[in-house]
Amino acid sequence: MKVPTTYARPRHHARGRLFLRVLLSIYQFVLPAGILLALGFLTVPLFGLLTSSGWSSINLSGDDTRAIVTSLFGALTALILIALSGTPVALYLARRNTRLSALAEALVLIPMLMPTLAIGILLAAFYGPAAPVGAALARIGLLLTNTPAAFVLAALYAALPTYIIAARAALAQVPSELEDVSRTLGVAGPKLFFRVTLPLAQRGLAAALALAWVRAIGEFGIVLIIAYFPQGLPVRLWVDLQDQGITAVFPLLAVFLVVALPLPLWLGLRSRHAPQ
Repeated sequence: MKVPTTYARPRHHARGRLFLRVLLSIYQFVLPAGILLALGFLTVPLFGLLTSSGWSSINLSGDDTRAIVTSLFGALTALILIALSGTPVALYLARRNTRLSALAEALVLIPMLMPTLAIGILLAAFYGPAAPVGAALARIGLLLTNTPAAFVLAALYAALPTYIIAARAALAQVPSELEDVSRTLGVAGPKLFFRVTLPLAQRGLAAALALAWVRAIGEFGIVLIIAYFPQGLPVRLWVDLQDQGITAVFPLLAVFLVVALPLPLWLGLRSRHAPQ
């Protein structure tokens, strides 16, 4: 006798529910394991730093100290210039959707997509003492190769596009309706930006500044070409690595991380817990 199909369906449904329960159980086990595996993978380099044998003698040479000072002052100077010049560009990109803004965005993205060594070579060809622009700037006392100003220039090219893209995303999240209402109340222009837009976008802008700081102080390729002297931290680490070996540079590497990480961590945590 043929069994009606209506009696077979509950059995198929039960099998399906059992299969879903098994998948859910596996997922509940795999998800925490995957999270722990990813976090452990990301922190392995820090364990390598702490467990290295290069801590037997902790001494920094005078060149190492000068590299620290060069990176700090150069990156801080670049960060101020980035905030002042990049924020208006980011606001323009966030508020305009035209062909001109698309062209401006493409011009911002090009340095991000280019290899940093290529940017350094092109900057040397443009700002070098043999180039017309570089020679003209040198005549007024602004030499943009192997000087502190060249280090700031390299940090700007490395970090400015990153800041603009991140800041644009933060500013785009500010509802334009709030700005329109503020204009009807007589708040416009710079007053609108500082009283309405900036407070609402401060979390994203802080994260953008943190990214810019890491890019500015950690840039190696551009600095290697146009600002080898005075040596910043990345170049000095490279020189010490070649001269002394990998274990000998761990003390300077630790200083590099201490210099690079606190500001982005502080800004990131502060922006995360800032009131909406």
